[in-house]
Amino acid sequence: MKTIKRMMDHLYWADGRILDAIEENEIKNKDLLKLVRHIAVAERVWLSRLQGRGAAHYSLWEEAEDLLTIRTMFEENAEQYRIYIEGIEESDLDEIIDYANQSGVPFQTSVRDILLQVLLHGQYHRGQINRALRIEAAEPVQVDYITFARL
Repeated sequence: MKTIKRMMDHLYWADGRILDAIEENEIKNKDLLKLVRHIAVAERVWLSRLQGRGAAHYSLWEEAEDLLTIRTMFEENAEQYRIYIEGIEESDLDEIIDYANQSGVPFQTSVRDILLQVLLHGQYHRGQINRALRIEAAEPVQVDYITFARL
């Protein structure tokens, strides 16, 4: 649990750094904002599944609202993930969750693998966002785990 908690703390930190970079550089690129929103919604979808709630009503690839709305989603996600993780034990990580993907296809996945998916999915897309920042003539933001660990 200690490693997953630490990695989740990195996720919250990295999400915030990406949002700050977009805001500070006044990025208005709709595709980039759509990708940032996608990360927030995906985090929420997986949390809903972990909590035994449906997630079919979430749309993963909608146009982004304003950056403040996206930031609020990330903050709410972080709060809810903290509550969820504080409420589980190491043995709960092997519990199998039944859920359907956004197309309605049923799956079974362990809590551990779902949490790892959330962590790795966000990191993958933050790399894409950093590349897009460079294309927008903005400086990419350091979001590597080691940078977080050195704080």
